[in-house]
Parts: sequence; structure tokens; C-alpha cells
Amino acid sequence: MPYEWIDPKGADTPQVELHLWPYRSLLRKDFVLFIGGTCLIVSLPLLVLLGSPVLWALLPFFAIAVGGVWYAIDYSYRSGEILEELRIWPERMTLDHMHPRRGHKFWEGNPYWVQLKIDPKHERVTNYITLKGADREVELGAFLSEDERAVLFTELQDKLRMVQNASMD
Repeated sequence: MPYEWIDPKGADTPQVELHLWPYRSLLRKDFVLFIGGTCLIVSLPLLVLLGSPVLWALLPFFAIAVGGVWYAIDYSYRSGEILEELRIWPERMTLDHMHPRRGHKFWEGNPYWVQLKIDPKHERVTNYITLKGADREVELGAFLSEDERAVLFTELQDKLRMVQNASMD
């Protein structure tokens, strides 16, 4: 799953830490192999035209096609570099949302008063998870699949309950 529970150790570290990121189906090394394979496949028909003036007429179109594939995959890759970090201490809870184009957003609340909600019939995102506290409601893991959000909600509910019970002792 594209999220990970971190087990923080040491003084002044949160009791619970969660990192979330969008799913990556194409790694950087596979990106290089894909572009290399695309160039190879595109160049095969051009071998027939070696020495012909038609080659020079078709070459710019093949270069535009490979450049377009490169740009589209690279743009998709860069737009998926979102990272969300949720940290829970007994007395506070923070969410850092880092987006490559939209910048950094920060939210903080008291875990005892934070309301964790899931909306299974949300108009935009099924199983939409929100955290509400300090008069502000923020979304969590909107880029995850609906099944992953349902599992995450259950896990986060258990972790939040554990921290709330620990703070009451």
C-alpha cells in the first residue's frame, strides 16, 4: 500500500507517525527503459527510409511523438510527488501536506478532540477521509484507492483511540 506506519523512537517523538504518497506504477529506472524501447520501436520503420529524402520529412514527427510521450510521463511522475505526514502525540496531532506545485500545507489539532470521519458516498471521492479539529477540516489520502482509504480509516481509528486512551491514563 502507498502508506507506511513509522515506529518513532526517542524522546519528544510522536507516538504514531504515518506517511502517505500516491501509488507509482512506473519507477524512474523503468521510465528510462520505456523511453529507450519507444525510441527503438519508432526508429524501426525509419530504417527502411535510410538514404531517402522522405526520412527527413518524417523524422520531426517521430521526434515530436517521442518527446510528447517523454513529457507526458514526466509530468505525471512530477505531479505524483505528493507526501502527507500525519504525526500524533498525546497532546497534539499534525498533518503536513507537501505538493510539488501547490506548496506546503499544515494542520494541527488536539487528538482528544479531533473527529475522524469517512464519507462512503462523497461526490468526488468514495470513502473520503477527513480530520476535523481546531475549527478546520482537512482531507487525508485523497489520492489513495477507495479500498485503501477504507483500510486506512480503520487502522487510523485504532491508532487514534490508542493515543486518546494513553493520554487519559
